[in-house]
Amino acid sequence: MRGFATVLLFFLYSSSVLGAADPKECEVCVKVMDDVRATLSKEDSRKKPKIEAAIGDYCAKENLGSREKKICYYIDPIKRDVAHPYSLGMKSLKVCQRINKDNAEICTVKFPLKTEKLEKKDLTKLRVKQLKKILADRGVECKGCIEKDEFIKRVQDTEHLASDEF
Repeated sequence: MRGFATVLLFFLYSSSVLGAADPKECEVCVKVMDDVRATLSKEDSRKKPKIEAAIGDYCAKENLGSREKKICYYIDPIKRDVAHPYSLGMKSLKVCQRINKDNAEICTVKFPLKTEKLEKKDLTKLRVKQLKKILADRGVECKGCIEKDEFIKRVQDTEHLASDEF
């Protein structure tokens, strides 16, 4: 009986951990898919050729950000594969997850962190690599920094250098 309870707890734990999706998962891809969906009428969102054309029109825009252009670079050649689940009414996140199986780089494209408003508790959640990137974006080095707390302190000390490009 004890073994059964252990197995049951394991499945409950794993389903709660695996079931909780990261809100930033495939965030740029989802934005692109939502933007494409917004250009289509309800009737056209069921027609594959119209969806393919909408993806092409979206990706041809001049005012796209670099991250959106990168997603377009990945999805433009596979418009037909994207249009099928899209035409069935699949949510944008699911479409992105599906095409991510064939090209694992699609969901790695992320929007930059907005660092101006991050508190210490938020900074502790970041990896050292991310903290180093923030410092590099600010043009600051952290010589002699070894511990994560040292990087966090340096990020906080240089907060006034944060760019307003976000």
